[in-house]
Amino acid sequence: MALTIEDLLAKQEIADVIHRYARGIDRMDFDLVRSCYHPDAYDDHGSMKGDVDLFIGGAEQFLPGFVATMHFMGNMLIEVDGDVARAETYAVAYHREQFEDRSGRDDIWGIRYVDRFEKRQGDWLIAYRVVAQEWRRVDPIPVGRVRGGGPGMWGTRDGNDAIDWVLEAQGPATG
Repeated sequence: MALTIEDLLAKQEIADVIHRYARGIDRMDFDLVRSCYHPDAYDDHGSMKGDVDLFIGGAEQFLPGFVATMHFMGNMLIEVDGDVARAETYAVAYHREQFEDRSGRDDIWGIRYVDRFEKRQGDWLIAYRVVAQEWRRVDPIPVGRVRGGGPGMWGTRDGNDAIDWVLEAQGPATG
């Protein structure tokens, strides 16, 4: 089956949405997360099932409990059929917690995002999403090893991350 230029462009636009979603979740940029969904989208994250407002509201409550998250998007199969597409994205989702004694744990999930994308008014966005869980691993972190130390800067989720200022080449915001 030969792909058209339109199919290739659709696949790239859909892949960009999937990657934008990961950035939005990991940086706790909920406007960016919302921009990945149609307003009437449905999301099934297991414990959170419902419309996009319910999912984002839950994420706004849930994610600050972690000192860091990172979603690594892997294999991605996108099948376009007109103005509808099915996408299956394998992902590893890391969630790091820190406890009062400065110990912590890494909660790591192997998941698949199974999505129905629809092109409406020229935009490919998620219309229906199911997160299929494949495996989970939980690792303890010794006291004092949760954050800090080591080379380079640490990512932040407060609007002062490298991604927030790198295009301006001004360095981190102060104050």
